[in-house]
Amino acid sequence: MKEKITERIKRLFKPALMLAAAMIAFAIISYSVLRILFPDDNTLSEQNDTELLYEIDEAEKAAFFTRQLDISPEEAKLFWPVYNEFTDKRDKIVQEKNELTKKAATNFRDMTDKELEEYGDRLIELDLREAKLKSEYHAKFKEVLPAGKVVRLYYAERRFKTYLLNKLRSRRQNMPAAGGRRF
Repeated sequence: MKEKITERIKRLFKPALMLAAAMIAFAIISYSVLRILFPDDNTLSEQNDTELLYEIDEAEKAAFFTRQLDISPEEAKLFWPVYNEFTDKRDKIVQEKNELTKKAATNFRDMTDKELEEYGDRLIELDLREAKLKSEYHAKFKEVLPAGKVVRLYYAERRFKTYLLNKLRSRRQNMPAAGGRRF
């Protein structure tokens, strides 16, 4: 009788032990992946959040645009180099505008009217450079894609930007309070 009870206990505990071992392994792997994604800190900083979104979303962006524009493999070979060149140039202008805007917002109370006028002129100059770049690449896009797909590109860019902003808002809402532990 004692042997039957021992045998029964072994049979019942074996699956439970296997499940516990699997749960522990999952927890260790999950923790390791999180440590790889967020090595610096236990909380997401704005910079880490932005960098992570950029890395993850580049592939997502390519898939999204390919779907939205219905790009063939032949079109993709021609389109992506031109588009990547455009976004690199546009991102530099946008970064310059952002830096200028932050600097002006931080220092505007201490700036003279002349300095403020120069900042305003510089912002307008950057807007004009961006518009000129868009016009130049609009012509280049039309060389590698049909006009309808070029128009859909602009719509897809707007939709993808909205998607990213919503994703970022969602991430920030789910972040722990400052100083709290993420893991």
